[in-house]
Formats: sequence, structure tokens, C-alpha cells
Amino acid sequence: MGDHLAQVVGERIRFYRTAARRTKAVVAGLAGITPDYLYQIERGQKVPTLAVLAELAAVLHVDLSDLLGVVPTPPQQRADGAAGDALYRALVNPATPSPSQHGSEAVRGAVLDAWRTWQTARRRYTALTACLPALIGETEAALRDADAASRRAALGSASDLYCLLRTVTKRVGRGDLSLLVADRAVRAAEAADNSFRLAGARWNLTQVLLADGQTEGAEAVAMHAVDDLRPFRANGNLDALALSGALLLIAAIAAVRKGDAWAARDRLRLATPLAEKTGERNTSWTAFGPTNVAMYAVSIEVESGDAVEGLRLAERIQPGQSFSIERRVAFRLDQARGYQQRRDYARSLQLLQIAAREAPEDIQFRPLAHKLLRTTIERGQRSVSVEASRLANRVGLPH
Repeated sequence: MGDHLAQVVGERIRFYRTAARRTKAVVAGLAGITPDYLYQIERGQKVPTLAVLAELAAVLHVDLSDLLGVVPTPPQQRADGAAGDALYRALVNPATPSPSQHGSEAVRGAVLDAWRTWQTARRRYTALTACLPALIGETEAALRDADAASRRAALGSASDLYCLLRTVTKRVGRGDLSLLVADRAVRAAEAADNSFRLAGARWNLTQVLLADGQTEGAEAVAMHAVDDLRPFRANGNLDALALSGALLLIAAIAAVRKGDAWAARDRLRLATPLAEKTGERNTSWTAFGPTNVAMYAVSIEVESGDAVEGLRLAERIQPGQSFSIERRVAFRLDQARGYQQRRDYARSLQLLQIAAREAPEDIQFRPLAHKLLRTTIERGQRSVSVEASRLANRVGLPH
């Protein structure tokens, strides 16, 4: 009973301290205890006295009973409220640039540059959130002013931009905008009458649906898009093969999240020969190819709970061969999650540190990275927990 009480109280205190974005050192100092003692309380190793518990409740601005009740679900916080608000304003009321700024070719080049930044820059969030609001205005102006000859190109640029905005808005905590721009990307691709761009936009939409827990919808969108590409695959078109493969991979993730790991593996097997034909190919920024297929194989095994197989497969992969820094970071996080399933928090921390060196802002903006890091802090051995706390400090996460 005592061990259970210690665990319950420790979880409550850790929850409210994290929700308040206060460090152990600050809370411990205000409560008149040492950080080490608070560390032991939060890990369920010590049961605080009633006096200490009352002090902690006062410091955390909660009732004493809250520290003994059911752990509530923390509200989803926006990782970067200012960036999200700026993107929202640009989407609902885009600024009108001067005519010289929004020619179709200039906009197309700017969108391509933005995508390259997203896939290659270490601090891509900082770089893009500063320029995307203006680019939205320029893209909409180019679309509005396009004549019949240039309209399809302008629609294509708009679809590409909204695909990019889907992932950026998601990462800065604006899921509402993520769905909005994903839908705009599909509509623009349809209006452009471009089958490949439409397939890419649908792949983009599946990412939003998956993030929202709508696995059946994501699966249906992806598999319908694969069917629509069948005539192009029959002609051996490499872009069609690459897009079909990328859609099969996302459909595989949808299947495993529905609890059907065998269907997921079947789709992976269908994607494998496509990757062998395309090689590493970045059609519609999907980064499809043998490396991405191998990374998704790891994701499927880790998602299904088979960490041993997932980690075995991960050893064969050279992540640097992927075009996308986002996919490389996602792969590191899958590895870290696999090690946490095996309760190897030291190895998990090593993967988080590698990801943070390659793309420090991803650790700050990705919810999975937050969860993995906090679990490492809470459950790792003391030396591992201390190192994880230092990493959290460097990327600006409360712990």
C-alpha cells in the first residue's frame, strides 16, 4: 500500500509541476526541501510527510486533495503560439504584396526554396516561420492575378506551399490550421488537374488524419490515391511508383495503429519493389526510396510493440541517405521509443541526443520527443535522468 501511495503522490506532483512549467530546483526551493528529495518523491521512492505535501500543494497552486486524486489529461499546449498566430492571420487575411513580388515564377522559386529549407536546415522552424506568412500572401496574389496560361502553374505552387504549411502548422501546435491547409492543398491540386500533385496532396492529408487519430480515414484516402495512380504505374512512371510507395507506407502505419500489424507488413512488402525501381526519389517531397521503406519497417515493428525486431532492423539503416531531416529525426525517435519499450533509457537518451544535434528544434517542437525525454527523466537511472534534464534545459522543455 505504501509503495502504491508513493507512486500515486509522485505522479501527481510531477504532473502539476510540469504543467506549471517549473523545474525541480525551483519547486523544491520554494517548498523548503532539496531537489534530490523532490526527485525521490516524484519517482515514488519516498512518501512525503503531510507538512511537505501541503507545502508542495501551495507552491504548485493546487488543493492538497489534487495531489491524491486522478491524474488529469494535460491540455495540449502550442509549441510556438506567436508563430501559429502569425500563420493564422496570413491564412485568413493574407497581406497583398506589390506586383513585382508575386510573379508566378518568383513564387514557384520561393516555395521550392522553402521546401528545401524544411528538409535540410537544422533550424528550419526558425527560418520558415519568419518567412511563411509573407509567402502565403505572395502565393495567393500570384494565384489571383494569374492569366489562363499561368493559372495551372500558380495552382501547383499553391498546392506545394499548403502541403508544406500542413507539417509546419502541425509542429507549432496548430492542428486546426493543419487540416485547413491540407484541404487547400488537395483543392489546388484538383484545380490544377495534376494527378501526381494531387496524389502528393492526398498523402499530405493522410498525415493530418493520422495525427488526429483518424486511422480509417487516413487508410481510405491513401489506398484510393494508390488506385488512382494505377494507369501511370502501368507505364512505369517513376514519380507514380514513388508516390504509390509513399502512400502504401502511410497506409501501413494506419493499419498498425488500428491493430492490424499483418496488413501493415503486407503493404510494406508491396512498397519494397517500388523503392527498388525508383531508388531514392523525392517526388512531391515524400522522400520515398529504399531508405524510407526501411525506416517505416522499424516504425511498424515499434508501433506493434516488437521493439526487438524494430531495433534489429534499425541497425541496418544509414539514415543519412534520406533526403529529409524530418524523416531522419522520426527514425531516431522510433529507435528511442524502441529502447524505452525495453526499459533501456540510457540508449534511448543517446538517440535523443543524436536527434538534438542534427535538428535541435525538432526536440523542442515534436510531442513524441517531449514524451520520450520526460519518460527518460522520470524512469532512467540517476545519471541518465540528470543528462536527460540537461538536454531538456538546452531545448527549453520544462522537466
